[in-house]
This record gives sequence, structure tokens and C-alpha cells, in this order.
Amino acid sequence: MRILITGGAGFLGSHLSRYMLAKGHKIIALDNFSTGSAENIKDLFGNPDFEFIKYDVTNYINISGNLDAIMHFASPASPIDYLKIPIETLKVGSIGTHKALGVARAKGARFLMASTSEVYGDPLINPQPESYWGNVNPIGPRGVYDEAKRFSEALVMAYHKYKNVDTKIVRIFNTFGPDMRINDGRAVPTFMTQALTNKPITVFGTGKQTRSLCYVSDLVEGIYRLLMSEEHEPVNIGNPQEITLLELAEMIKKLAGSSSEIVYMPLPTDDPKVRRPDTSKAEKLLNWKAEVPLEQGLRKTMEYFRKKLGLK
Repeated sequence: MRILITGGAGFLGSHLSRYMLAKGHKIIALDNFSTGSAENIKDLFGNPDFEFIKYDVTNYINISGNLDAIMHFASPASPIDYLKIPIETLKVGSIGTHKALGVARAKGARFLMASTSEVYGDPLINPQPESYWGNVNPIGPRGVYDEAKRFSEALVMAYHKYKNVDTKIVRIFNTFGPDMRINDGRAVPTFMTQALTNKPITVFGTGKQTRSLCYVSDLVEGIYRLLMSEEHEPVNIGNPQEITLLELAEMIKKLAGSSSEIVYMPLPTDDPKVRRPDTSKAEKLLNWKAEVPLEQGLRKTMEYFRKKLGLK
């Protein structure tokens, strides 16, 4: 297949590009480097099946030749990013999704949208199944990301129902692995950077809030299976193993052999108290489930961060 990946130089976009190339597909990666990086895809530039275009997906997109699939991953995904560029976040989730869907319709290509567990907001039920409509504050600081993704989902389903575009929606839960940025702002890179440099590990609130962490190779496999499926409604992809942020901080500290102390900071507004996917739909529909144990994934990720920080 010839596949366009928007956000192709981001954390997930770069891993997807490598995975798809290994499957024998041709990739066009599109990114404006607002949060992505050329460093993430530098190993792909010599590949004849890989093409990169520096471009903002909220502008008119013109791709010559056929396209078999579009994977729309362009968007800031960390609170530290979408709180800095809130309007751009809203635009990429609305205008950007509209532009990418227009290309899919024009090319007769299947379309996969990267949605998020954030559509569930601060959930009142745990775990979260796809049928749950969420508990989102539309005007809170996280609303620019949450509502952009919720709007995107509505737009994708409208294109499927009324324009006959073959669409897929993946709701991605917390994912980690190599190529995350040191200053990403999310728990794993923050805790690892702090632990490896023996600086205080900052835990928000009491640290009793939970997350469910999926290693990136598992996530990418699930996304590929969804792309190749006949499903059109949202599917959760993530690891249902739940862990508190305090437990995560302690685990990373131990793996790093760190002398860091754990310190507590005020809880950010609307920070979710629980986050755990109900993955029964993915297990049944895609024959998929997360396989990489948390500690194994953390060790692989820590090797990457050691190198990024110039540590032995």
C-alpha cells in the first residue's frame, strides 16, 4: 500500500512509519515539526519507499498519485504542548482532520484517525469501554485537546456515514517507548529524566491516580490490525494493567538505581483520577492484546533515555 501518515515525525508517527515500511508499504510522512522532530525519522531518509514532506495539515493537502490509506496522527498529545499551543491544537483536530478526510475521499483511500483516551475525560467508570460517552470539561485547560479529538471522531463518522469513506478510529491509551521527548511532560519521560539525573521525581497530587501504560510496539501492532479490519466505530488500544503514578515513580526510580527523592506537586486542573482501557473489543475483533510486560518496556525505554541524556 501507499500510505500517508500525518504527524509522521512524531513519537507514534515515526514508529508507525518504520512498522509499515517493514511490512513492505510505501510511506509519505507529513509533519510541520510543531512537536515532531526530524531526529525521529533520520534513519528513514535514505529509504526509497519513504518520502517526507514538511507541511501543516491544516492547509490544503495535495498528494500526487494514488493513496491506499491515510493515518491521521498530526496533533500535540501532551498537556505541556497543547497548553502552549491551544488554538493550533484545536485547528489540527478540526481543520486538519477535515483536510485529511478530504484527501481520503478524493483518493478513495481508507482513513484511520488517532483518537485518544482523553475523550473519556475524568471518567466516572473504570475501566472505560468504547460505549462510555465520557466526563469532559469543554472549557477547562485540557478541553482544547479533549474536544478537538471528540470533534474529530464526529467528523470521521460523518464522512463514513454520509460520504462513504472507509474510516477507522483508534482510541489510544497511555503509550511509551523510545523516541519520546525528554521534555514531553508526561509521566514516563519526566520520571525517567529525573531519576536518571538523580533529581527530585515530581508526582502530582497524592500519586494515587492511575494510568495504564502500553509499550509502543504493542500499540502499533494493534493500530495496523485495526487499519486492515472492517470496523468503523472506535476501538480502544492500550494495556489494561493499571498502576498508580506513585507506583510508577517508585518502579522507575528502582530501575534507574536512582537516589532521587519523590516530591509531591499540586494536581493539575481536570487531571484524570483513573485511566484504564476495556480492551475486550480489540481482543475479540482484532485478536489483539498488549504483550510487552511493563518492566520490560520501561527497561527498553530507559536505555533510550540514557543515550539521549549522554549517560553510560
